[in-house]
Amino acid sequence: MKKLVIHGGRPLSGEVTIGGAKNSTVALIPAAILSEDPVHFDGMPDILDVYNLQLILESMNVSSTFEDGKLMIDPTQIVEADLPSTAIKSLRASYYFMGSLLGRFGRATVTFPGGDNIGPRPIDQHIKGFEALGATVTEENDTIHIVAENGLKGAHIFLDMVSVGATMNIILAAVHAQGVTTLENAAKEPEIIDLATFLNNMGANIRGAGTDTIRITGVEHLGSETTHTAIPDRIEAGTYLALAAAQGEGVLIKNVIPEHLEAFIAKMLEMGVELDVREDSIYVPKTGKLSPVNIKTAPYPSFATDLQQPITPLLGMIDGTSMIYETIYPERTRHVPELNKLGMNIDADTYGEIAVHKSGELHGTTVAAEEIRAGAALMIAGLMADGVTEVTNAEHVLRGYDRLVHKLTMLNADIQIEDDF
Repeated sequence: MKKLVIHGGRPLSGEVTIGGAKNSTVALIPAAILSEDPVHFDGMPDILDVYNLQLILESMNVSSTFEDGKLMIDPTQIVEADLPSTAIKSLRASYYFMGSLLGRFGRATVTFPGGDNIGPRPIDQHIKGFEALGATVTEENDTIHIVAENGLKGAHIFLDMVSVGATMNIILAAVHAQGVTTLENAAKEPEIIDLATFLNNMGANIRGAGTDTIRITGVEHLGSETTHTAIPDRIEAGTYLALAAAQGEGVLIKNVIPEHLEAFIAKMLEMGVELDVREDSIYVPKTGKLSPVNIKTAPYPSFATDLQQPITPLLGMIDGTSMIYETIYPERTRHVPELNKLGMNIDADTYGEIAVHKSGELHGTTVAAEEIRAGAALMIAGLMADGVTEVTNAEHVLRGYDRLVHKLTMLNADIQIEDDF
């Protein structure tokens, strides 16, 4: 186990470059096994999820190398094999191997994935999509068996709820299905466009990614001829925007697509942060007086659920009460008692309603990161607090943030990763 040790209270300044999107990466890597050629990626984030996915690939005789953001995956010698349950259970997004294995072999056996504990995230919409394509799905002892004995056939699928995971998984399965698959009420996230772009560059026929209706015409062969560069991570960018506004004295955040953060940027401007939004970067000046805001999380392009926690320490600086209404994962409040230990003043109910009151002085203590974004919120509060903050379960944070300690150190933070015995 690891912990983050933070000596807080230091003003932050300088510049930071955002890495590739985690939520693209965890789908792009499973998608690579659909290729009949070696696949090359650039701009991939140096996060634990990548290494866990490499372990899963290795179990299928798929070799890979990863250095300086460049990832090569060679699926030409792939074999069907049991996937390592330890790696599967460490990250929920390993469920994308369901769709890619189904698309590649017509069958998949995957241990039910793990990942962050932020409340129920059922995969019923994934299963609905696989069954519509002609697969039979059974579950036994936390293992899901998916078999398309007569092959996959294009279908009309309407998702009962907007789901990024189901949208991506159905795309992965449908690229080799016979005929046309029409997916309605699809998620619109930029990471879905990124996945579709990668697959189309390999010869897939996917139209409508980024809208609520996606059409996939099945093809027989996929092959990689170009290097795919992952889009910048909008959640990492939002995290640094919130941190820079809370503790910065002038921070330039580079490699950003501002259009992917419009709802988040709008809330920061509303509260009084004078952002300088440029073509592919955002400058955050030292903040002055801020005003309370109300935030409601919702599917893209609305305010992202993954950013409600990182913005919370900033809200605590405001004279007044800001409200957060978490509509995606109402149970995503496990950061609240931990932030209160540091001196924040937050109330939360079981329905996803969070009231952030003005905090007093924050003081370092030991807190636990229960999931990625909760850990990011605790890290930001620790950088704001006087004294030493120890964030245990740091593996959660390191799963989602590219070269975290290096980037923060370059901004003048005093932060280290230590073993937690």
